[in-house]
Amino acid sequence: MNASASNNFDVIVVGGGMVGATLAAALGGSGLKTAVVETGEQPTAVAVDADFDLRISSLNLAAVRLLSDIGAWPLIPEARRCAFRRIEAWDEHDRGGIHFDAQELDLPEFGYFVENRLLSHAVWQRLEALLNVSLFTATGPVALRTDSDQAELELSSGEALTAGLVVGADGATSTIRDLARIETVDHDYQQRALIINVTTRLPQQDVSWQRFTADGPQAMLPLPGHRASLVWYGTPEQTRELEQLDDAALKEAIERDFPPRLGGIDSVLGRGSFPIRRRHARRYVTERVALVGDAAHVIHPLAGQGLNLGLQDAATLATELTAAKARGGDPGDRHVLSRYARRRRPQVQAMIAATEGFHRLFTGPAPLRLAGNVALGLADRLTLGKRLMMRIALGLVPN
Repeated sequence: MNASASNNFDVIVVGGGMVGATLAAALGGSGLKTAVVETGEQPTAVAVDADFDLRISSLNLAAVRLLSDIGAWPLIPEARRCAFRRIEAWDEHDRGGIHFDAQELDLPEFGYFVENRLLSHAVWQRLEALLNVSLFTATGPVALRTDSDQAELELSSGEALTAGLVVGADGATSTIRDLARIETVDHDYQQRALIINVTTRLPQQDVSWQRFTADGPQAMLPLPGHRASLVWYGTPEQTRELEQLDDAALKEAIERDFPPRLGGIDSVLGRGSFPIRRRHARRYVTERVALVGDAAHVIHPLAGQGLNLGLQDAATLATELTAAKARGGDPGDRHVLSRYARRRRPQVQAMIAATEGFHRLFTGPAPLRLAGNVALGLADRLTLGKRLMMRIALGLVPN
């Protein structure tokens, strides 16, 4: 533990994952005394030649810029990043499709695919170098008390921390959200996503593609070299059946059911699955508490925007807290927190609506799926609309 002598802070960030750690790092130059509380251990280094992990995220340009600003991006080895410059989506019968190219926006790329563990380690390296940040690991919150002046957080280690603001960055099952009595609106899509790391016969590609089927999307996320991460959505029963296949049988199923453009695979390197659910906090803020990332919102992963939304939460909240500090204000002031919520909630709601719409269009009855296919084709021909869609997805539209 890298804790300061005093347990009084300006901001306590509960959850040292990618979003929480990034928020704390973004506060590094603010002068705000910050604590990070993480139930797990500090992330460890990953060998450059280690096998690729299943947990991979899409980082848009806004996320990359934020990580660059806090000094974490250069700490992620280039050999483990994969840039993508094109995005394509179409239906299972090739009746409709939409194509995006970074050149259309005069950009070198749309973003990168990066392993979560590498991102976490890079950000924690930055946290260790910040004098205003104290790290509490292998402990978590057990009680939260707030009043008009401050918040007090009791940890499982027996320590008690006080601060002007407690930030819940502790994921979809957030303890801070529960302790703050913030309710959520939940929906179970009755789907699971099977993640499969493979070696491909084709060399590294710069395109991420997705094909919509009645059971859910099939997606290819490129990785460095002859590697890719495949995402295969289906019913829980279908997904578990696939997950239990041996490598040879799973390889055969992929080559049979995935689009021919995959080009064939040489081997299955790993697989894992998770349920698809939506969860949205009814409030992002309450007295002396703010929520960020999955603690505030979990969306359908088909657009790959979950982490990007969380990092935008971190950037927005850091901006508001830094501005409050510069004014000599209180980081937990309700006006400061309200501005954060007003800036973030509309953008998240718009992304929830978009992913919900795609899900319903392409997994609904045949007439609805046909309408979705037609809509994709029309959208592909609307140049200005495509540009706006991409700028929003890349985080280039101010919130």
